[in-house]
Amino acid sequence: MTRFRISPDQMLAGAARAPIPIDAADLWWRHAVFYCLDIETFQDSDGDGIGDIPGLISRLPYLADLGVTCLWLMPFFPTADRDDGYDITDFFAVDPRFGTLGDMVELIRVARGHGIRIIIDFVMNHTSERHPWFQQSRRSTDDPKRDWYVWRDEPPKNPDPPVFPGEQESTWTRDPKTGQYYLHHFLETQPDLNVALPEVRREIDKNLGLWLELGISGFRIDAVPFLFASGDGDSGARGSNAGGTGADGTEGHPYSGSDHLARIRGFVSRRSAEAFLLGEVNLPYDQQTAWFGQARDGLQLQFDFPAMQQLYLSLARGDARPLAEMLTQRPEVDTAQQWANFVRNHDELTLDQLPPKERDEVFRAFAPDEGMRLYDRGIRRRLPSMLGDERAVRMVYALTFALPGAPILFYGEEIGMGENLDEKGRLAVRTPMQWTRTGGFSTARRSRWRRRPPEGDYAPERVNVEDQLADPGSLLAHIREVIGLYRSTPEQSWAALEVLQGGPSEVLGHICRGEDWAMLALHSFSDEGTSIRVTVNAEDAVLTDRVTGEVIDAASPFSIDLEPYGWRWFLLHPADATVRIR
Repeated sequence: MTRFRISPDQMLAGAARAPIPIDAADLWWRHAVFYCLDIETFQDSDGDGIGDIPGLISRLPYLADLGVTCLWLMPFFPTADRDDGYDITDFFAVDPRFGTLGDMVELIRVARGHGIRIIIDFVMNHTSERHPWFQQSRRSTDDPKRDWYVWRDEPPKNPDPPVFPGEQESTWTRDPKTGQYYLHHFLETQPDLNVALPEVRREIDKNLGLWLELGISGFRIDAVPFLFASGDGDSGARGSNAGGTGADGTEGHPYSGSDHLARIRGFVSRRSAEAFLLGEVNLPYDQQTAWFGQARDGLQLQFDFPAMQQLYLSLARGDARPLAEMLTQRPEVDTAQQWANFVRNHDELTLDQLPPKERDEVFRAFAPDEGMRLYDRGIRRRLPSMLGDERAVRMVYALTFALPGAPILFYGEEIGMGENLDEKGRLAVRTPMQWTRTGGFSTARRSRWRRRPPEGDYAPERVNVEDQLADPGSLLAHIREVIGLYRSTPEQSWAALEVLQGGPSEVLGHICRGEDWAMLALHSFSDEGTSIRVTVNAEDAVLTDRVTGEVIDAASPFSIDLEPYGWRWFLLHPADATVRIR
């Protein structure tokens, strides 16, 4: 059983207990429903084929009705547009294609009126090569902004591996102006900032301060291990002046990655009591937990990458055991921390934590063509097209909302959007939101749209919000239902996780258990029907179906039948009863 660890000086309500209202309000992100979207592909308001902030504002009622309580906005800053907005030329502005700072303030204000907070991407581990800082830095070796980036006369003997294999050969590129090499963990058009430099850290503070002052409620931190590691890009390190002699031979600053994260966490907490940090840390659990920090000096939320990757192995095999085993290993976290449950994010579906044989197994099942794969580690498809069975899709999203933690949806998941493999790389899954049978994203001709929507079974004509809103049996209705169930019981996100052993291999059984509340959940990974024998070791035990309201007398053993890819959620009475399945 996974339990939360409570600090000795913990003043908040204990984990695995019903949250005290004030604690639930203060730690609102622990039980928020997150929704990630890209402004440029969500809704166009002026007919230029590019989504914008006024367009997003017009869709806020839809998101509120869906049950979303926090929007995560992908980068909307001015950009050189070499990496879909992640190569930024000005961290203190809004790309004019999307609107103005005034529009952003209106978005934040209107979203609040709908009960929705907003977090944004924090990408200050690198800039665009066209950023004025880098343009000045590359002028000469003695330029005042030279040390804002990481320069060396020669690349290190053991450089970090590229983040985008196949798109770049090295993490170091020679600049012909001075003949020195600069560090870039991502593309060569995205030079890394030297975060060890006090001047750079001050700019980071200014940037965080700006968005917090405008009403942003937190930050999703991109590529945490790269942003917060120390060194000079040699064998996992980064920062020419981070703890030692810099690349230019000057004495460096003894500044570690944990120091940097703690500093950012402290700054954000001082400026805003409600703001938090959501970190992208794609590492095994034993390494991932270090980024939560000690004494509340690290991330508050982290994506559960290990469980997500085992989910796809279980789906490929029709066997719940890989995921069940990983969930039993999910580490304990403090009350003021949380895991983020997700099916996929805006990048490729990464499988890099799976051993090669298991990764190939998932590839064969869900990405049989080479063009469906990316970087030898991931899949550039969305869930519905991979599974090809909406019953399985519904089960997966039900499971996402049935686990303790904060669920995160990527835009379009609620209607079962597919991908367009004609788009380059990761952009295959970042296609325009499908509002109507004609698309509904923009009044411009489709040839002018920022990206092309999918075709065939997942084209807007067949998959769209308009049709599904009118259909009580749609996937959209299903997602709204599980969101409603999740939000109606905040105890679930505070609960301890107990993975049940001994049931059929195709069924994942688990209990979300609190002090005086418990839920039994069963999810089948099989395309055939399954029967589960349930024994509750308590007198006068009762199970209540959370969807139908059916009450089951559980005083003696009984059987539950699950349809193909079926799922059931039951309130368990008494809450401390033990359960066995077989």
